[in-house]
Order: sequence, then structure tokens, then C-alpha cells
Amino acid sequence: MRKYKAYCFDLDGTVYKGSEPISEAKDFINYLKQQGIEPFFVTNNAKMTGEQLQSKLLNMGIEAKKDHIMTSAMATAKYIAKHFPNKTVKVLGGDGLKQAILDTGMEVVSNNPDVFVQGMNTELTYQMLAEACYAIQNGAVFIATNGDVKFSSEYGFAPGNGAIAEMIHNVTDVAPIYIGKPATHMLEIIRQEFNLQKEDMLMIGDNYDTDILAGIRFGIDTLHVNTGVTRTEDVQNKEKTATYTVKTLLECIE
Repeated sequence: MRKYKAYCFDLDGTVYKGSEPISEAKDFINYLKQQGIEPFFVTNNAKMTGEQLQSKLLNMGIEAKKDHIMTSAMATAKYIAKHFPNKTVKVLGGDGLKQAILDTGMEVVSNNPDVFVQGMNTELTYQMLAEACYAIQNGAVFIATNGDVKFSSEYGFAPGNGAIAEMIHNVTDVAPIYIGKPATHMLEIIRQEFNLQKEDMLMIGDNYDTDILAGIRFGIDTLHVNTGVTRTEDVQNKEKTATYTVKTLLECIE
């Protein structure tokens, strides 16, 4: 594998599983830091703020710069502020999404929103889902932070944001606008903010349908690691495969 300036790591299933770090990923990140390379962390997780993710990584022994963390919540907030300025927003999600929307200066409301935005919320109730459906049926634009159907935890796979978004889609017949991977918004923001060329960027992840496809669609090299959602043999059989495939990220250390 050749050298890159920007190594963009997915988190769930790539760097950690739930609250447990993946040791080989941790070793590779430390290796990059020893080479003077500061990794980026690009996650579809919209529940947590950048500060919360920074703290979670630090508790695992991984130091991450706040400006090197890009979440789908951050990208979603930027998207709404750009395409729906001066519109009201109803948020169904965690602290990360709510804070990102507020940071843009958008008005957050409980009823009759112009835009309904959905991010991962592990404390969902039936009433929350029903109100989401009502808002969309009453004309709110439906935006979802990401389409991940499932994610890795230390116990196995759990339902992801995409599974919930598709439930709302099935009720309302309105498909969401997805912002997170495999869409390329987060990678483009990093490229622009750090003045990078695409040939200097590498997307690293465990999920072909999100991480790897995002890199392919953005036109950068990709590295699939067999520690999460998609198996290596399945990636290698895709019509558009990853640039590199490894069992663990230890294989990337010279």
C-alpha cells in the first residue's frame, strides 16, 4: 500500500465495536501518528458530538483531534443550512445531531417543521416515530443522517439508523435524503477544509455498502478491513471492489 496524507477511518466495526477498541486498528493508528500523520475519523454515527467521540476514543487510548472528526450529523447540519436556509427543523436524534443543527443557527421546533431530520436514537418510542410520520405527511422535507441498516456492537449486529428511516419511508411513502456514507458529503468537506487532493486520501472501513462505496463514488482509494459488517470475500467479488482488502489493519504496518 502506498502512502497517503489523509487516512479516513470509519469508527464502528473499524476502530471499535461498541465500547471495545479493535486492537489492530489502534496499533495502526499509533503507527501513523509515529510517522507524523494525524488520522481522520469519518463516521455515520450522528448520536454523539465531536467532543463525545473524542472522549470515547481517548478512553480507548486513541488521541483524536476534534477538527479531524467528521460525523454525519455535522455534514447533515451543513447540508440543511445550505439548502434550506431560514427553515424550521424538527430533530429526532441524539445530542450530536441536535447540537450540530443548533450550531448552524437553524431554528429547532417541535411541531409543524419545514424539515424533519432523523438521526440515530436508541431511546425511540412509538410516539416519536408516529410524530415523525405525521410531520413528513404534512409536507416536511425528510432528511436522514445515514442509511446504515445495522452496525457492529460487542454483542453482535444492532439495528442502525437506516432501518428506522426505512420504517418511516414505508409508512409515509417519502424516501429520505441520506447524507452519510455512501454519500460523499463528509469526504468532500474534509477535502475542502484541509485543501487535499483526492489522490492523497484513503477511506478505511468495514462496511462495503457505506464506507467503501463512499470512497469509490468520491474517487479516492479505499481499504476494506474484515472486522465488521462485510466479509473480505464478498468485497472481492463486487464489480467495483476496494483498492485494498485486509483481514486486520496490522497488515498495513511495515
